[in-house]
Amino acid sequence: MMKTPSSSSIFLIDSHIEWEDLGEGIKRKILGYDDNIMMVNVSFNTGATGAMHKHSHVQVTYIISGEFEFTVGDEVKLVKAGDALYIPPHIMHGTVCKKSGVLIDVFNPMRQDFVR
Repeated sequence: MMKTPSSSSIFLIDSHIEWEDLGEGIKRKILGYDDNIMMVNVSFNTGATGAMHKHSHVQVTYIISGEFEFTVGDEVKLVKAGDALYIPPHIMHGTVCKKSGVLIDVFNPMRQDFVR
């Protein structure tokens, strides 16, 4: 498999990537990354909560399925399949899953804390 020193494989086959159980109804798969970007598949059960937090990364989230109540800064919105959001660096944000679903998170730069 072709890789650069700090990147994922070129082809990432879903069935070959194991879910990482984060507990409390949330799991993720890291789909691809290098030093500048990372894409992560995140699955939530109904009622699971992505606790309020902030980080130095730019984040763009695309909702594949389900419904999520997102808080970004002082704004709260219900988003569903096909919707997306942009989260600037250092802004408090979190979500509560209203109907089980899957998100795609993209980070710049990559989340070093997600890679072991």
